[in-house]
Amino acid sequence: GSMTMMTPSPLEQQQEDEEMLVPHQELSTADAAQPMEVVAQTEPTNTAESQAPEDPQTSRFTWTIENFTRVSGKKHYSDVFVVGGFKWRVLIFPKGNNVDHLSMYLDVADSGNLPYGWSRYAQFSLAIVNQIHQKYTARKDTQHQFNARESDWGFTSFMPLSELYDPSRGYLVNDTVVVEAEVAVRKMIDYWTYDSKKETGYVGLKNQGATCYMNSLLQTLYHIPYFRKAVYHMPTTENDMPSGSIPLALQSLFYKLQYSDNSVATKELTKSFGWDTYDSFMQHDVQELNRVLCEKLEDKMKGTVVEGTIEQLFEGHHINYIECINVDYKSNRKESFYDLQLDVKGCRDVYASFDKYVEVERLEGDNKYQAEQHGLQDARKGVLFLDFPPVLQLQLKRFEYDYMRDTMVKINDRYEFPLQLDLDKDDGKYLTPDADRSIRNLYTLHSVLVHSGGVHGGHYYAFIRPTLSDQWYKFDDERVTKEDTKKALEEQYGGEEELPQVNPGFNNTPFKFTKYSNAYMLVYIRESDKEKIMCNVDEKDIAEHLRIRLKKEQEEKEHKKKEKAEAHLYTIIKVLLIASVSHTS
Repeated sequence: GSMTMMTPSPLEQQQEDEEMLVPHQELSTADAAQPMEVVAQTEPTNTAESQAPEDPQTSRFTWTIENFTRVSGKKHYSDVFVVGGFKWRVLIFPKGNNVDHLSMYLDVADSGNLPYGWSRYAQFSLAIVNQIHQKYTARKDTQHQFNARESDWGFTSFMPLSELYDPSRGYLVNDTVVVEAEVAVRKMIDYWTYDSKKETGYVGLKNQGATCYMNSLLQTLYHIPYFRKAVYHMPTTENDMPSGSIPLALQSLFYKLQYSDNSVATKELTKSFGWDTYDSFMQHDVQELNRVLCEKLEDKMKGTVVEGTIEQLFEGHHINYIECINVDYKSNRKESFYDLQLDVKGCRDVYASFDKYVEVERLEGDNKYQAEQHGLQDARKGVLFLDFPPVLQLQLKRFEYDYMRDTMVKINDRYEFPLQLDLDKDDGKYLTPDADRSIRNLYTLHSVLVHSGGVHGGHYYAFIRPTLSDQWYKFDDERVTKEDTKKALEEQYGGEEELPQVNPGFNNTPFKFTKYSNAYMLVYIRESDKEKIMCNVDEKDIAEHLRIRLKKEQEEKEHKKKEKAEAHLYTIIKVLLIASVSHTS
């Protein structure tokens, strides 16, 4: 989920607020983009150039500041320029915003008089041009959802003042500084009136603070019908409490996703598996959450009609082997997996990651292998697959520990994944000699889990094809939208994105952005198991006590809402009466 909370309507608000988890701001790091602390309202100045009628969605704005060292005041605004129908300006602190760096932000110029609830999303870069060597221009890029609370965003530590003010460096020439802003505005749908169920037939999950990747994972699992059916068939009784029983909490969540008209809360579920604090999610990743959920479900399924479902769906096996080169000696160890972790760094696509996974390592020299009676031997060591599961979950290693910088970093490199994945390719090079070759390991993509932003916080959402048709849907917390294939695939490969040229032929370097949104988990379904997995799930799969309980819960909720609305109305009437009484006296 994202770190910003959208509130539905004042009436529902009290309930929602109680459901928030603790802090939901991003932890800011020195290099990360952040809002300016001071909020300033100044008169908007005239636009820099008269606005062309067809307003660009992408634009470059150049601001030349003369007599730079004589600029008075702590902060300094540029003229207003228009992109995407919105007024923007650049804000700088020539002597730093309480730091020894130049501070520079993109600011919504007319934020003071925009309608309530406004929000807009922009990718942008800010630069201080190097007037001696163009290639030393200092440029930083980021993206942000601007709103009334965060109407400016940028870099408090853009560049050290010592570099900026050193005339030999080329940033300050003839007491002039040149600032460049490139802004791309992305269209947003109107959050307030949008009805997911009506537009798509699906509902979202509420954003309850820092549950990060959980909503994406739950939507993905829910949209594997065989899995959902098995969850419905787990024996629960009317005496269980959802917050104390994972099966019941998940049944109840899935039931609501299937039949409710509005987004669904996850509070009971997080309580049921004990991850009900902010830290639980920060200290684990999606793979660990997936394992916790699946292990607990597997355990609860033992001795019931659905025993073994989790293994049937997700479990595959590989063989770790060591094979001597000069003597006839071989050691094999069979291991099961529920998901595979694939390298992103240094790999251009999923196939390259699989190649790396089965790469043969030579044990020789100082690293010879101790082969029982044969003593130290040269050997080959590696992994091959014995069988793949019907539902293949691939974790992409987008986050890794950087030992040099002693911190977690996110890898935004370009990494491609196909709509159809053929793991039998090149005569089954990923398979062991004794793998069952009659099974065709051809997979089709079911879901793409995406993370956008830096290492801390950021925003999680998922693209899913619930029926494996050509229609993709984006599940972004409360909101579900229809999307095309390009959005779910190519746009989530990561890497750099070039935006269309504003005025071509104007010695413009193309406008490049590191794409901070990219896939970190993929789910593939084996073609030959498609019919079985994409089965029908309807009312008769749901235990009667569950249906009764949830209908009752729904009625109570409606009743409470009505009472609240009536109480609210009563207050208004009372206020009016008191007002009219005091007037007449």
